[in-house]
Amino acid sequence: MAQSSLFDPQDTALTLAEYGLRIKQAVNTAPSLQAQWVKAETSDVQVRRGHCYLELIEKSADGGTTVARASAAIWANTFTALAARFQAVTGTAFGTGMKVMVKVSANYHEQYGLKLVITDINPEFTLGDMERLRREILERLTREGIIELNRQLPWPAAPQRIAVVSAAGAAGYGDFMNQLDNNPYGLKFYTRLFQAMMQGVNTVPSVLAALGKIAEHRQAFDCVVIIRGGGSTSDLNAFDNYDLAAAIARFPLPVITGIGHERDVTVLDHVAALRVKTPTAAAEFLIQRGTNALAHLTEVSNTIAALVRDTLAHAREQQAFYTSVMPMAAGNRLATERTNLAHSIQLMQTGITTLMMREQMRLEALADKVTLLSPRNILNRGYSLTMHNGQFVTDATMLKPGDVVTTHFKNGLARATVNLVKQQ
Repeated sequence: MAQSSLFDPQDTALTLAEYGLRIKQAVNTAPSLQAQWVKAETSDVQVRRGHCYLELIEKSADGGTTVARASAAIWANTFTALAARFQAVTGTAFGTGMKVMVKVSANYHEQYGLKLVITDINPEFTLGDMERLRREILERLTREGIIELNRQLPWPAAPQRIAVVSAAGAAGYGDFMNQLDNNPYGLKFYTRLFQAMMQGVNTVPSVLAALGKIAEHRQAFDCVVIIRGGGSTSDLNAFDNYDLAAAIARFPLPVITGIGHERDVTVLDHVAALRVKTPTAAAEFLIQRGTNALAHLTEVSNTIAALVRDTLAHAREQQAFYTSVMPMAAGNRLATERTNLAHSIQLMQTGITTLMMREQMRLEALADKVTLLSPRNILNRGYSLTMHNGQFVTDATMLKPGDVVTTHFKNGLARATVNLVKQQ
């Protein structure tokens, strides 16, 4: 019979709860795991019953993989104050996808496992990271040579056909339209709304889609107005986006941005042709352009009217002068023209006589030449002329053996048959 082991694991094995308690004692009391500042990125941030639950992650240098992950929480009695301070400093609400520096303490619970409890946050760190990202985007736009493209586009003298990118029903859009429609100068503006989400995760693709639709019909518009107006500044980070900024920089129409407040400047504001602080200010700019064009048109009209008046006055003076001097001038002109006419007639008669004499002499010379070159005169000078089939024979190739030719002499003719044709 085998002898039983002196060591039986069952005698010393711990229950899961007992083992969990040891972990809890080790973790929750370790000074190196308590009240430590940690840099990470927030993910899956949710607020439930006043508590904030999230995950802290760390990505590789190239951003492709997650190298560390931990569950975390900010209890309600702490989260309210931390969230308010974070938004006051950064201008945006605490949320997913932010680089943060948080003070954490490791907490292990037998039932819920390990969780990092956040007791403090350094908003200046996040603000610095946001500014770094904004600066990197601006530097990239500058390197690519597109940051000034939209600003360099020419403005129409009076932009009246406006493409508006905004959320339907938004207070800012209503303010903009009310300002345009009720301008005190009676200027007419033609607007079309291209709806887009102006806050949240869908802001960038939504605005890009609206810009794409406007680009397809760019001949119908003078400029684009992107307005947000009102609400919290917590969603302005959506407008610090490279793709959206590059699209506006390259856009074929001037773009006006009115998406923040007086102190808020986004990347889009750096690339747009014009940045204004509110939707109402965007409308005021368009109205001012219109009134300036109207004033210029009025000035030009007044100048033209003055020129017309001066021209008419000068014409009346000339008419009065010509009316007074016309009879005398007409008499003098008539006498002069009569003299000129008589002189012209005399010149014409002399010219015609000279021309007729010259032509008569030329005709006589031609007659002499014709007489001299006539066949009869050629025969009288001792020459003969040979003809075949009614044509003068001037070349041996015109004849062949057997042809009958007639040779004319001064005093008669002779017919002969050709026996030989020989060319030299």
